Amino acid sequence: MSGFNLLHLVTKSQPVTLRSCSLPSGARRTKKTWPVSFSQDELRKRLTPKQYHITQERGTESAFTGEFTDHKDEGTYTCVVCGAPLFSSNTKFDSGSGWPSFFDLLKEESVTLTDDFSYGMHRVETTCSQCGAHLGHLFDDGPRPTGKRYCINSGSLAFQPKDTAPSASSSTAEGGAASGSVTDGKTEL
Repeated sequence: MSGFNLLHLVTKSQPVTLRSCSLPSGARRTKKTWPVSFSQDELRKRLTPKQYHITQERGTESAFTGEFTDHKDEGTYTCVVCGAPLFSSNTKFDSGSGWPSFFDLLKEESVTLTDDFSYGMHRVETTCSQCGAHLGHLFDDGPRPTGKRYCINSGSLAFQPKDTAPSASSSTAEGGAASGSVTDGKTEL
């Protein structure tokens, strides 16, 4: 007997139809369809036990314990499994939830959304679109302009600091010639 029919018998109420929350049809993907894949052995060797639990077993970290909860540096947050860029530090905000929160993605296609009915409630799970790593969940209680809150586990993220470009006005003390570096035959100042 399905859980739905059992609930109907226990509550003696009229059957209800469960429906998804505006996710595009076919939004659910299986691990076999991800563009990038890794063996479980490789992931167990490369990731910490916490990172593995979060990204591969759909786990979570305790609130206010993650490495990036109070992180303020400028840069890009990437998937800890495959390195795909996910969020910019410019969209990070303090939601008070205890997890890093972002109001927008770097690119719309960088995260896949899936209905999640675990723990007797409906949430929208976020996964990396490249490797399928579990990231966290999406809620509709974020700030403007999107109104979205991507509530993400620190254990699913890596951070790349913002690149600092060398100053164009630097010069040598004696000759006044601009200093720079040569890259691909071109001098960058």
